[in-house]
Amino acid sequence: MLVSSWSLVVLLLVSSSCAKEEVATREEDASRELSVGELLERANRERTPDLDEPALIGGDIALSSEADRNADPCTARNCLWQKWTDGKVYIPYHITNHYSSREVSIITRGLESFSAVSCIRFRPYQNGDHEWLSIESRSGCYSFVGRQGGGQTVSLARQGCLYHGTVQHELLHALGFNHEQTRSDRDNHIAVYWDNIIDDMEYNFYKIDTLNQGTPYDYNSVMQYERYAFSKNNRPTMVPIPNSSVSFGQATQMSKNDIDRLNRLYKC
Repeated sequence: MLVSSWSLVVLLLVSSSCAKEEVATREEDASRELSVGELLERANRERTPDLDEPALIGGDIALSSEADRNADPCTARNCLWQKWTDGKVYIPYHITNHYSSREVSIITRGLESFSAVSCIRFRPYQNGDHEWLSIESRSGCYSFVGRQGGGQTVSLARQGCLYHGTVQHELLHALGFNHEQTRSDRDNHIAVYWDNIIDDMEYNFYKIDTLNQGTPYDYNSVMQYERYAFSKNNRPTMVPIPNSSVSFGQATQMSKNDIDRLNRLYKC
């Protein structure tokens, strides 16, 4: 009887310990800051666009037309924003009245973060501006790549898109940058597991003849999606090579390389 009682006590202690570890693990998972790639995929997963919204490629890149799916990269089509005589690149923006004051502050912080590290200056829209970013809460998070002319939409939906890194990610698209995993030298750094990609989503991993500004491939880029992006079976769609254990796609804000290539592209 005594042995049985002790067995019961031990079982209860082990169960309690396991329960605490499980709770701690759940709390750790819940508290972990999601990467930009994870946030974007979650926000756009069940996107139901309005009729006037563009088609997307790569999860969050807006297309002017279906022909743009195989177009040359933006930087080859002279769609960079123009530099002024003082060496700064002034980009007008307008934030629609969809947002609360707290949400506007998140967007504004993202806009202002570029002036601290580059010659890019986002400024409020003024009468007479011919080109500007129209920041709106549409269906999901997305942006066109590079300057399009006129007012071009940057969608930052109130549900899921209002994070500092997400704002930076979409603004980098607007400035002319594509995703890191589509870089021309991708195959030297990332192995794509095509069989694990959602059917008809393979085009999101097609390489682009990118201008890499002489910068190395950056696993920590805010433009790098995570290991399970567009997975149909919970298996990796991308794995680093030659070291498969390297962490990647976990950025929550612009990396040093993101900033460096931005400055090189705009000759800051």
